[in-house]
Amino acid sequence: MKFLTTTAITLAMTVGAAQAEGELVLYHWFEYIPQELLDKFTAETGINVTMDTYDSNEAMLASLKAGALGTYDVAVPGDYMVEIMIGEGMLDTIGDGELANKGNIAPQWANPSFDPGWKHSIPYQWGSTSFSVDTDTYSGDINTTDILFNPPEELKGKINMLDSQGEVLAMASLHLGIPQCSTDREQLKALNNMLQAAKENWASFNSDTAKEVLVSGDAAAGMIYDGFSAKAREEKASITYAFPTQGYVVWMDNVVLLKDAPNRDSAIKFMDFLLEPENIAAVSNFARYGNGLSGTAEFLDPALATLPEANPQPGAGAGAFIQVCDEATQAVYDQIWTNLKK
Repeated sequence: MKFLTTTAITLAMTVGAAQAEGELVLYHWFEYIPQELLDKFTAETGINVTMDTYDSNEAMLASLKAGALGTYDVAVPGDYMVEIMIGEGMLDTIGDGELANKGNIAPQWANPSFDPGWKHSIPYQWGSTSFSVDTDTYSGDINTTDILFNPPEELKGKINMLDSQGEVLAMASLHLGIPQCSTDREQLKALNNMLQAAKENWASFNSDTAKEVLVSGDAAAGMIYDGFSAKAREEKASITYAFPTQGYVVWMDNVVLLKDAPNRDSAIKFMDFLLEPENIAAVSNFARYGNGLSGTAEFLDPALATLPEANPQPGAGAGAFIQVCDEATQAVYDQIWTNLKK
């Protein structure tokens, strides 16, 4: 009887382990990966995927810190957020040889400053954050950050801003020509005052409907990601993406292995799956962004190479990655953001 009981317990533990290995819990940006690709992963591996979404790096971080760490297996933070998460001990380490397809990472992304050697993450998609304007509403020069922070009369009260602290404050710093992590009191005061004045001309803070409000006409201008803007233009031809002379934000999103992932083996399999050129190309074709792998050209929609949203015009300012500030400086920027959202 004891033998049978022990066997039954062992069998139950084995079944439970098998079930755990057949699951993946993904924390992901909204409208960013095709369901067909997740279905393909499940068909190839037998692993069922559950996905929750977020609309900003900061929202994801807050959720994980509030108790969701240990719930998800992988997430998709931007470059600067990967650096923050590493610093806070929120990521697991990928062992040597665990990812069979790691050699497919493109040479230009081989050793990023935010995760040297890709010890905690893999590259996903890259692009830019700027703003778009409905040129049926405003036909003047749109390639200036004045559109957001000192708008013409035609756009006042018709501007949507991303609900994303990092991107809004980085763009505001570019507008003023000051460092992103300034410690100069006068510069910080000017930044706060400029944002408070500009807020009077904004209609909304929204990230997940940044495309929809432009297409519907609820907004005539708005911060947006380049691929999202390309999708908006396909629905409404007058929506035009700007590359301001003051500069714009560039980013690389990455798939990270979260600490205490409940389905770590599934997470590694999913990351390796996304390191196959055909699979990551499917994300690019859906989301309209670039990716971080070599060997994807044959699988990509040829139209991606000529998207106006991915090709800055002559005179465009330089792209700038969001910088990670030290703790004391970040606290000041957090307060500026809190004041802005009141």
